Amino acid sequence: MFEGGETPAGGCPPGQVGRGASPRLTWPETLLLLVLAAVQFTHIVDFSIVMPLGPLLEKQPAEHGLGLSLNEFDSIVAVYGVSAAVAGLLAALIMDRFDRKRLLTVFYTGFIIGTGLCAVAPNYWTLVLARVVAGAFGGVGASATLVIVGDVFPDSRRGTAMGVLMTAFSVASIAGVPAGLFVADSLGYWQAPFAALAVLGVLVLVVMQIVLPPLPRPAGDHPAGALSILSRYLTVMRRPSHLLAFLFMTSLVFGSFTIWPPAPLYLTNNVGMNERSLIFVYICGGLATMPLLSWIGKLSDRFGKRLLFRILATITIVPLLLMTNLPAGLSLPWILAATTFLMVATSGRMVPAMALITASSDPSERGSFLSINSAVQQTALALAAMLSGAMMGEPKAGGPLTGYTNVGIFSACVTLLTVFMVGILRPAPGGEAAVVAVAPPAPDAALVEQAVGPCASAD
Repeated sequence: MFEGGETPAGGCPPGQVGRGASPRLTWPETLLLLVLAAVQFTHIVDFSIVMPLGPLLEKQPAEHGLGLSLNEFDSIVAVYGVSAAVAGLLAALIMDRFDRKRLLTVFYTGFIIGTGLCAVAPNYWTLVLARVVAGAFGGVGASATLVIVGDVFPDSRRGTAMGVLMTAFSVASIAGVPAGLFVADSLGYWQAPFAALAVLGVLVLVVMQIVLPPLPRPAGDHPAGALSILSRYLTVMRRPSHLLAFLFMTSLVFGSFTIWPPAPLYLTNNVGMNERSLIFVYICGGLATMPLLSWIGKLSDRFGKRLLFRILATITIVPLLLMTNLPAGLSLPWILAATTFLMVATSGRMVPAMALITASSDPSERGSFLSINSAVQQTALALAAMLSGAMMGEPKAGGPLTGYTNVGIFSACVTLLTVFMVGILRPAPGGEAAVVAVAPPAPDAALVEQAVGPCASAD
């Protein structure tokens, strides 16, 4: 293990080579990323599956539903994000005090329990409790996977690792949510997807214990007293580089998520898309982003993360404005082309963005920092959804949305702002180095270094 960004005798942190290098992932590293991606996949499906299950949840108990009102259903959706945000703030107190693998095991176990409780919830209030548990442990567990990526992969390969990890979002769109809906429709029980997720989660947990190597906490000051822990927590929260990263994350969310909550209603009421065709929006977007995210990660390592982010963020402005100005009666292929373009652009820019954000913190504070960042992200998601609703008029039953074009202009302006904001992000001392060696670097790493020179940060 290399602690605190310590550089070995060879002059570079483990696996870090010069700008332009693109060493291959080793087999142990690939296995680790696949397990972490599986954790992300189950969390994303668990978060996403509730919204399309609305019609089943609103059915009466005699029809295998819960008879939820619209307000109760909205509460079920919202409580997950609120729970994840609060848990992220609280977990920051302990994230750097324990072994990373042990923490992920505890958080993921809690997530499985919460998801399992959803599968057996007999009424509204027990379902609320189950969503609180699943959101709290799932949200913090998802941020723990980012911490592990930051600890294991140096900046020169962190983009590649982030690209692999974030394909979980694509797989969830392609297979996870559609499969969950198919199981629920086929069996007539809304609980079925949660039961299947809980079983899958147990399998992932078992594989996690086998595949993940020891991941000890990074070297650094870890005070024991309650006041000292609180003081360190406030220091992490107020550090200028961290505040810039939190602001950057908030802008990323506002630049895209204001578009998505009202998108289904806009596509059906304004553009004339058939409701049954909405699932193809997510399937096509997932199919397009799945191979591209890994490729974007490699490009960000080769050509620089800031440069690639600026290119992708600038490109994103086009589908943002296009999506919010689609004409009525547009044919399905053109609608899917617009939505897929938007998904590819918004997802692609997150790969270099998350690699840059991860490097903004010293390894000894990375767990706390990313846990707070997760809370900031969840809060921004809720605020973005509220803001987009406030910018649009309340539509009449079956009538068109008004003001969606203004939402697109707002999102485009915020996205343009991130093109400039990314320039003020700076890596913390040791933030670009790996602190845990999972396996020796890929065999061609030394040859690449000889070709391009001494180690450098590709940002």
